[in-house]
Amino acid sequence: MFKFGHDCSGSVSVRSLPSQAVDMMETDGFHCVLQEFQKISQLSMELQVPNGNHHDAAVFLEGGTSSQEEKFLQQKDGCSKRAQFTDFEGKTSFGMSVFNLSNAIMGSGILGLSYAMSNTGMILFMILLTCIALLSCYSIHLLLSSAGVVGIRAYEQLGLRAFGHPGKILAAVAITLHNIGAMSSYLFIVKYELPLVIQAFLGQTSSSDDWFMNGNYLIIIVTVCIILPLAMMKHLGYLGYTSGFSLSCMVFFLSVVIYKRFNISCPLEAFGNYSVKTVVPEDACTAKFFTINQETAYTIPILAFAFVCHPEVLPIYTELSNPTKRRMQNIGNVSIFGMFTMYFFTAIFGYLTFYENTEAELLHTYSKGDPLDVLILCVRLAVLVAVTLTVPVVLFPIRRALLQLLFPGKPFCWVRHVIIAVCLLFSVNCLVILVPNIRDIFGITGATTAPTLIFILPGLFYIRIIPTNQEPMNSRPKILAACFSALGFIFITMSLTFIGLDWISGEKRSLGGH
Repeated sequence: MFKFGHDCSGSVSVRSLPSQAVDMMETDGFHCVLQEFQKISQLSMELQVPNGNHHDAAVFLEGGTSSQEEKFLQQKDGCSKRAQFTDFEGKTSFGMSVFNLSNAIMGSGILGLSYAMSNTGMILFMILLTCIALLSCYSIHLLLSSAGVVGIRAYEQLGLRAFGHPGKILAAVAITLHNIGAMSSYLFIVKYELPLVIQAFLGQTSSSDDWFMNGNYLIIIVTVCIILPLAMMKHLGYLGYTSGFSLSCMVFFLSVVIYKRFNISCPLEAFGNYSVKTVVPEDACTAKFFTINQETAYTIPILAFAFVCHPEVLPIYTELSNPTKRRMQNIGNVSIFGMFTMYFFTAIFGYLTFYENTEAELLHTYSKGDPLDVLILCVRLAVLVAVTLTVPVVLFPIRRALLQLLFPGKPFCWVRHVIIAVCLLFSVNCLVILVPNIRDIFGITGATTAPTLIFILPGLFYIRIIPTNQEPMNSRPKILAACFSALGFIFITMSLTFIGLDWISGEKRSLGGH
């Protein structure tokens, strides 16, 4: 017989419980089970349990919680622990979660959006950006729906549930390759931009052989002093403060872009050699609403990858306080809308400053007018800070994927936690320092892994995991999910085709949007 009451402190006390149920009370998440016991005790004063069936009753009551409100109970005792996808109670607030997810979305591709607009036109760019943002929200919906049905908040475990061990390996490899590529692109920015910033602040017009002007030394220093300590954090939620600061740096970047729109005349003197009276086309400073040219097709993958954040969605969901599907979906919607707003204003004001003369890297275009502009130098430094603080956020899903793949079922271990982070950062630094054509290598992996994580896997997970008695295969949600996955294969084909054309023509276009 089970009887529940409240002591003076307001906590639940148990007057009579079987020994097996008492052992369960030592678990961190057992308060949820106690609440279920209280509800049942209000409907029935006595719950008869046959001898030897206490475990079955406990399992029945524990299974009474809905998938939406599942708290992922952990099993702990003094010596052993059943591994779960999280070994702590989520404490990250809504705002901090928005900061982390927004920081994961925001990538170096923001510097090329004005160039994308110059090759699509203002209206077409707005249509494409809006469609990609809506598709990204839908992709998060598919992930959360699949996770809610099976009570799993790990991307790799969704792959295991949907396709067995091959699905788990595919998801882990895709996350690892994509995020290593993103980390490498961020460190490449540090390697090539930080020496230029230091050179400009020193007032030098040419590079020197000093060690502090060597990008290889600088990325090692930045990695050891800034990135590694942040990567040592046990929980992703702790990076909410650095993510907020990183976003503040990008807001400063956007503010300067808007300010410069009204302080720079078009065309810039650097664009024409006026000493020989170069003729500037009449439409050089005219905004275009629709533009179709050779570069237009290359901007579609850039925009398609502009909202990549899906490897971070489930880890952030795990650490969210009061985690529900609706709450996490709102975090995703707010983050994507915020980044959509920043992307749009950056693109349109950058484009309206330089029009058809906009370069693929916006900051380089500003430097043409005045290489020693202090405000632009501050912006370059802010962008460097932003991408540097994004690296630890991107590292977390890689470490999680490796732990799920190499050490499944193991409890948290600080030694393993630190060693994986050190090995990942060491490997990425070696790639950035030693491999000169790493951008081409990760151009291919990015063109394949990004559509896989955004489009293909979320759609396939939804089709495989959602029960057919709940959503038949011919239902509208599953048909949409199938079309969504097919769209991913289309993007892969387009991206690889563009990369192949680049290699054949010998031109170097950047397809990276993240």
